[in-house]
Amino acid sequence: MTRLSSEETAQRNQDRMQFIKQYLPLRESAHDLPTIEAITGDASFRLYFRITVAQERYILMDVTPDKGSVQPFVKLNENFKNSGLAVPEIHAFDSQQGFVLLEDLGSTHLADLIETQFDEHKYRELISWLPKIAGVEKSPWMNPYDAEFIQQETNIFRQWLLESWLDVSLSEETNARWVELNMLLAEQMLSQPQVVMHRDFHSRNVMYCQGEGRLIDYQDAVLGPVCYDAVSLLKDCYIKLPHAEFVALRKESYQRLKHANLLENMAYEQYVYYFDLTGLQRHLKAAGIFVRLYLRDGKPGYLQNIIPTLQYVVEVGNSYKDFQWLATWLQSEIIPMIQVKLQS
Repeated sequence: MTRLSSEETAQRNQDRMQFIKQYLPLRESAHDLPTIEAITGDASFRLYFRITVAQERYILMDVTPDKGSVQPFVKLNENFKNSGLAVPEIHAFDSQQGFVLLEDLGSTHLADLIETQFDEHKYRELISWLPKIAGVEKSPWMNPYDAEFIQQETNIFRQWLLESWLDVSLSEETNARWVELNMLLAEQMLSQPQVVMHRDFHSRNVMYCQGEGRLIDYQDAVLGPVCYDAVSLLKDCYIKLPHAEFVALRKESYQRLKHANLLENMAYEQYVYYFDLTGLQRHLKAAGIFVRLYLRDGKPGYLQNIIPTLQYVVEVGNSYKDFQWLATWLQSEIIPMIQVKLQS
């Protein structure tokens, strides 16, 4: 990721302050001048700041125009709100400069609340959100989620984790299997009913403010496989659910989606198969993204999540004869190499 020069950083700081002064009621006294505190960002190019003015707090999203646009976030905020989902309030935005002034939801995520003790009630509440997300109005700000894009996502694992980080080149046999796997995953994801999906519905993208769950980070929503968000939530890259509770909640996700007429008479066994293969694609992609965040963006904090994420892939591989080769390959060759990398 390209770093800003000192001059560009100074200019960005100035633009940021001008935006704040334009949209917040400031008085020119030392007591009422805004304080700006940088917040650890998410796994993206977005920066976040907590703005405090006269005991009122706001969150500023900062996206430099050369890295992305705040328009999808702003436009989809209304769509998600109209579907009955609790999302942060937008107070002001400047699409040209890349600033969004948001309601401050605090700093408590679902991940923080369940770090020490699993809370089934909260997960059941979030599963009840699945039909609401699926029912969000389609938008031109949702990018296409087709076979080509799905395969590009899966190949993030190959490009960044295998080739760039581990310096692994696939043998002719493994390459043929990889290509076949990639095509199969795309095919199975696209053969499911296609609905709006959040695309990153997990424990770090649900915040709790005054006891109420709020959904964030929805700007990458697309039209895609019906079980994707359930996979994101229940096979979280950051938190592994207890097995019995996971099985029960997966069944509940099926029942919720079926009751909302989103599964087109799909049997539960078929849902589980789709669920497993969708998770396999998502977790390969995520493991590759964790490495990309390190190598390209200088964010090493996600490396610790690689092996737990790949363990999901191993579990699925061991459950189906057609994917046994993948589980064996990861367990015997790739994960040991990752462990050596992490130790060094």
